[in-house]
Formats: sequence, structure tokens, C-alpha cells
Amino acid sequence: MLSQGTQRGALVDVFVARGATTADTQPGAQPGKAMLGRVAREAALAVVGVVALALSAHVIIPLPFTPVPITGQTFAVLLLAAAYGAPRGLASVALYLLAGAAGLPVFAAVPGVASDGYLAGFALAALVVGWLAQRGWDRTFPTAIAAMLAGEIAIDACGMLWLARFVGWGHVVALGLAPFIVGDALKLLAAALLLPAAWFATRRILGREPRADV
Repeated sequence: MLSQGTQRGALVDVFVARGATTADTQPGAQPGKAMLGRVAREAALAVVGVVALALSAHVIIPLPFTPVPITGQTFAVLLLAAAYGAPRGLASVALYLLAGAAGLPVFAAVPGVASDGYLAGFALAALVVGWLAQRGWDRTFPTAIAAMLAGEIAIDACGMLWLARFVGWGHVVALGLAPFIVGDALKLLAAALLLPAAWFATRRILGREPRADV
């Protein structure tokens, strides 16, 4: 859809690149300290991502006719993946899943394991949306919608594949997809609006087209 040879990199890459350039040009800058700074920065970004996902998991709307509730996680995953790009987005989601597996209260309070497939879908969505964002798909509203839709499909496909084990293939669409179409569409549109708006604000702040080649 886009050939973004001159627009590579996710939104966070722009600010990371600017911060790294500033640090490297300071008098007396040492390679070892610069490396530690990069590691600390990446760790901080991953933790921020985990916290955002954990907070979104506690935005829950239970539905009486399906074991899978509506949560804010899908919105957070799409937004995080687009802003972070594939490597950082996947790292944050993986750390989030590890935190939940370790027993930390970061997942939505859903009884049973029927919705676990959607959690796995978060990782796939982070890769898909993040990869597209790094190629400029998050910079305009039409392409941002396409990127977010691809992420939604990844989440729903993984979720329904797992959910079918519990409700059967004959009921998986009715219980694992249909109840969430409107809510997911609204979250998708919100994420698709926010990213181009953030890029517009970044252009205004920098006074030029942001570049973050990766």
C-alpha cells in the first residue's frame, strides 16, 4: 500500500534517536556509558509498555453470554505496537505475558483459560502492527486503519483458535468474535486516529518531517 523508503521507523524511534544523538555529542561521552544508557532506555520503555498493558487489562466489560469480556487491552496493544515498532512492541508484550505467567496481577480478571488465545494474539499483533508502523503505515489515517485492522485480525484469529477448544467450532464466531466487533472497531479507529495525530504533532515540534531510519 505504501512504499515508505524515506519514512522508516516507529514514533518512539524518532525520540530515541534524538536522545542518543544528544548524548553521543556531549563532551567526554564514553562508549561504555552510552551502551548502559541505551540498555536502561530500552528497559524503561519495556516497563512502560507492561504498565500500560496491565492498566488496560483492568478496563473490563463482562458479557453474560460469552466467557470472553471486552477489555481495553486490544486498544493498548495496537497503540503500543504502532508507537514502539515490532522489536520493542514484541518485547513489551512478551515481558507482560511473562509477568502474568509469574502470577503478577497484570491480566484481566477472567475466570478460566478460555481467553488465553487472545493473549497470545497480542504478541502476533505487536509484530504485525509494529512492522507496518516501521514502514510508515501509522502516519496517515487510511493506512493506520489498515495496520490496526491487521493487528485486530491477528488477535481474533489466535483467540478464536484457542476458544474453539472450549466452545466448539460451531459457536466460536458467535462467542469469540461477533460480540466484540463494534467495540473492536471503535478501539481500532481510536488507535488509527491517535498515531497520525502524534506524527503531526511531532512534525510541528521538530519543524520538519521526522526521520528515524532503522
